[in-house]
Amino acid sequence: MIPLNPKLFDTDVEQAPIRQGFGEGLVLAGRADERVVAMCCDLTESTKMDAFAKEFPKRFFEMGIMEQSSASVASGMAAMGKIPFVSSYAMFSPGRNWEQIRTNICYNDRPVKIAGSHAGVSVGPDGGTHQAIEDIAITRVMPNMTVITPCDSIEARKATLAMAKTNSPTYIRLAREKTPIITTEDTPFEIGKAQEFFRSASAPKVGIVACGSLVYNALMAAKELEGEGIGTVVLNIGTVKPIDRESVIALAKECSAIVTVEEHQVAGGMGSAVAEVLSAEHPTKMVFVGVHDKFGQSGTPEELVRHYGMDKDSIKNAVRKLIP
Repeated sequence: MIPLNPKLFDTDVEQAPIRQGFGEGLVLAGRADERVVAMCCDLTESTKMDAFAKEFPKRFFEMGIMEQSSASVASGMAAMGKIPFVSSYAMFSPGRNWEQIRTNICYNDRPVKIAGSHAGVSVGPDGGTHQAIEDIAITRVMPNMTVITPCDSIEARKATLAMAKTNSPTYIRLAREKTPIITTEDTPFEIGKAQEFFRSASAPKVGIVACGSLVYNALMAAKELEGEGIGTVVLNIGTVKPIDRESVIALAKECSAIVTVEEHQVAGGMGSAVAEVLSAEHPTKMVFVGVHDKFGQSGTPEELVRHYGMDKDSIKNAVRKLIP
């Protein structure tokens, strides 16, 4: 079994922002390789680049509110042998600077690392204009791009270190709010590999494929469903692109149906990536948990996750729909 936090199902499970793990990983990557540089768009503390800026002031560049220019400068730095990390809110990077990421970074296959912070509706009171729920769709469609969606701060730290060692453009999606710690230092992480985080004692009838901050909700739903005699498996998709095709297909073959769970539009997101794999390899009945063709709005993170049908009970209901 993959090692997970022993307090995972306890009410006092530890919590930390996923973006915090990115900040920790960036410092470690900077210590390991002097080619690592960082650029931020006037959001240094919010995106957790402040620790890197403090330790490596000559390798940190405050770009101001200029996401388009940041992507272009990062591409040039990468062409000169640097390993640039660029951060902003996901609504603005990759949202505002999509064309520069596409043409200057991906078209030229430059190993720029893009950190999109404050993704999803759980940004809360910032409202729909700042809630990036399309960023997986617009990044995974670009050739050469890798898309990573860590489930907690520990996985985000490991993913950031892994990103620094790749030679390709990479996008990492980060949540703002504190989320439960799911993994441990011993939990494996590898770009392009999914991990089975939960398997019920009874034979699984439905596979739950989840990513990002909602992996915790998926696990809570699976645990309660087990108590009802409904067997499930929860697969953590830490990398949406390249997706772990073998694990997705194997899960679909084992279970009679699949539920995908993501804090993102269901159109074009992780669920779409899973459906693309299964439609070609092993057609399977599916239900998609996520935002269904709507914009976000202001509210508390908990209210919004519940309102858009991404909470624990909504996941349980999605599974029940697929039970014969």
